[in-house]
Amino acid sequence: MKKLLIFGASGLVGKALMEECKDSYDIYGTYATRPVDLPEEKQFQLDITDRGKMKELILSIRPDVIISCLRGDFEQQLIFHRELALEIENADSTLYFFSTANVFDGDFTKHHSEEDTPHASSPYGQFKVECEDMLQKILEERAVMIRIPQIWGKKSPRLDQIKSGIEKGSIEVFSNLECNHLTDEWLAKQLKYIIHHKLTGVFHLGAVDMMTQVSFIEELVGTLTDKEIKFQESLLQDTHDTFYFGLKSIRNDLPESLLKTNREMIADLVHVDD
Repeated sequence: MKKLLIFGASGLVGKALMEECKDSYDIYGTYATRPVDLPEEKQFQLDITDRGKMKELILSIRPDVIISCLRGDFEQQLIFHRELALEIENADSTLYFFSTANVFDGDFTKHHSEEDTPHASSPYGQFKVECEDMLQKILEERAVMIRIPQIWGKKSPRLDQIKSGIEKGSIEVFSNLECNHLTDEWLAKQLKYIIHHKLTGVFHLGAVDMMTQVSFIEELVGTLTDKEIKFQESLLQDTHDTFYFGLKSIRNDLPESLLKTNREMIADLVHVDD
């Protein structure tokens, strides 16, 4: 069984990946403060500034697959990932790096595909672009970029915020922001497929269609409650222009069974497991 090491296993995405991959891989994971659902000998507390411990983990585990869904200070993350790439440069490990739609937040004139050149204006987007470039330069095809939109989950802060808004009877939304979304569970399924089939390059994951934020939130709320909710609509950057912030894909690697619409994502979010 191949070894899979998840940096950031205690986060929303990390937990979903552990659950999805537990029967297919020998999983190891790191956490910042809260231990994860793994055997004690397979989970490790790791501060992002402790590059020495990171290197020790790589040498002792010798993972076939490494997934990075770390959070934290941008400069420290960049240093961490550079050291990580150099550590596995001459190994057989493949690194799957979680990037973001924000690599395009300097251009809201259209939704972006994998063939578009990143154009970021925010510090977050610029950091991700720099990290992508650096990893691909060092590891070439063994660095796989996974760009994702907003991630939702049944236990996600975003859904908790919506439920809190329902209790208050009021939710703030943007009416001129158009994008797509993804759930933690479907992200895990898609990435597992990418890993298993050894697909390389850049991937844009997310719902196959686009919705305005106000439409997505209204439909989500409508599935959660019959209560009358006031949606306080506002305009992004105080302009009536539409801001296109979706990740579309021109790749045909994933099977139809792993592709979903925004409405199907909403249905998954509110579905109660038996």
